[in-house]
Amino acid sequence: MRKSLKHIIITVIGLILLNVAASIFYIRWDLTADKRYTLSETTKELLDRIDEDILIKVYLEGDFPLDFKRLQQETKQHLDELKALNSNIHYRFINPTEKADQLIKQGMQASRLTVEENGIISEAIIFPWALITYKNKSALIPLLTDSQENQLQKSIENLEYAFSKGIHKVTQTKRKSIAILRGNGELDDIYLYDFLKTLQENYDLAPFILNKQGTNPQDILTDFLNYDLAIIAKPTKAFSETEKFILDQYIVSGGKSIWLIDTVTAEMDSLQQTGEAFFSGRDLNLTDLLFSYGVRINSTIVQDLYSSKIALATGNVGNQTEFQQFLWSYYPLVNANTDHPISKNIESINLKFPSGIDTLKNAIHKEVLLQSSPLTKINGLPILVNLNSITHKVDPKIYTAKPQILGVLLEGEFESAYQHRTKAFDVNYKSKSATNKMIIISDGDIIANQILNGEPTRLDLDKWTGQHFGNKDFLLNAVDYLLDDTGLLAVRGKSLDIKLLNKEKVYEKKGFWQFVNIVVPLLLLSLFGGLFGYLRKRKYA
Repeated sequence: MRKSLKHIIITVIGLILLNVAASIFYIRWDLTADKRYTLSETTKELLDRIDEDILIKVYLEGDFPLDFKRLQQETKQHLDELKALNSNIHYRFINPTEKADQLIKQGMQASRLTVEENGIISEAIIFPWALITYKNKSALIPLLTDSQENQLQKSIENLEYAFSKGIHKVTQTKRKSIAILRGNGELDDIYLYDFLKTLQENYDLAPFILNKQGTNPQDILTDFLNYDLAIIAKPTKAFSETEKFILDQYIVSGGKSIWLIDTVTAEMDSLQQTGEAFFSGRDLNLTDLLFSYGVRINSTIVQDLYSSKIALATGNVGNQTEFQQFLWSYYPLVNANTDHPISKNIESINLKFPSGIDTLKNAIHKEVLLQSSPLTKINGLPILVNLNSITHKVDPKIYTAKPQILGVLLEGEFESAYQHRTKAFDVNYKSKSATNKMIIISDGDIIANQILNGEPTRLDLDKWTGQHFGNKDFLLNAVDYLLDDTGLLAVRGKSLDIKLLNKEKVYEKKGFWQFVNIVVPLLLLSLFGGLFGYLRKRKYA
């Protein structure tokens, strides 16, 4: 009796010590080949900022397609990983069905999905969003990519970045500021509306004029240096030497920049009015400035057989104008560099009359972000473009130019373009920057949304053809990359090997596998029971 009691006491003490040790030495192992559940150092640093309760509401509960149950499970698993590192994180899954109107008012748009199950194609509507709340601040987290193609794969890969970006938004103490340049014929606000509306959720925005009359240029430069990033969106008027010098000193002082430059006077509106238009080069007086940084935008128009469509009036049906869609090779549909976090998991990007970019040898590192396809044609300027050519049979043999660079990222220590030149005004001159970044794209319309009935439309959707593009996501990622001090955007580079079922095979062999999983176990059980009864009867009869 004493011996049994002793064993019981030892066992109880052992269990207590084991539990204490487990609570102190808590370890999780990620045994997946692609390290799916291993969080990046950036995410861990963001989690360290959380010192109070943070609530995450996930609207992925209810009756929705089987494929997206996988997204639900992966989301829950990821949140468990976050909670394991910081116990202040709390989450719950919510069925959005009864709150659809309320969620839409909060900015959560429903996703309409085409689903094929059991050979039947149907539509499903879900709200793939999460809402994160922390210290009276909140952020919406999209859990689903816009494109139906490879949607589940991309969405699961994007989970860590999506939640980490949301956590960063609600925990950051100071927002960065962006200057939208004005004064040189840049795009009007109505054409920038959709992009800037989304951008202002994370950044402070303000228009900025480089040539304010009656203002000392030194004061303009001082004010300009208060901004972290400058966006130059399709200027049409040449820059003066004073304006260029301000831009130069802004860059060598650490200011980031996105240049969306049209060197061509090509506009679709004028072409549609007359059926043909004469396009020439546009001199913005920026060649020497960009050349010093290692880039030259050529005075050319790039055509690409991989292009988007335009809608043209082809006649009338009753009182209604009939439109027909045509591929328009002057609107290249560009696949972005999928190896870079700016453009990973981005849909094709629609450009309009872009020019080719040459990169020059210097100490600046250059990463090509946008490039035309191997079926490219280069047109020198000036050029006469006629809409009638759209109906002509395309001859691939004339699209033989090598792929043209249309967008490039520059990183490094930029040297001033005015080292051996007369300075436009007296200033505490800097000749070289610390490590800095800029992006140059040879198309100003990449950022321009369309106008419908006097109202701006979505940047990522063509109002005539219904085509979806990646312009908005690409530009938002570009801004995040340039202003990212945490390395957060690098998390987008995470790739996972998601094993998905072949739906066609599942449908074809559905009956067979149902038989294997339901009938076969019952047959084996009956066989085992019968055999056991026979042997028992034989032994004891």
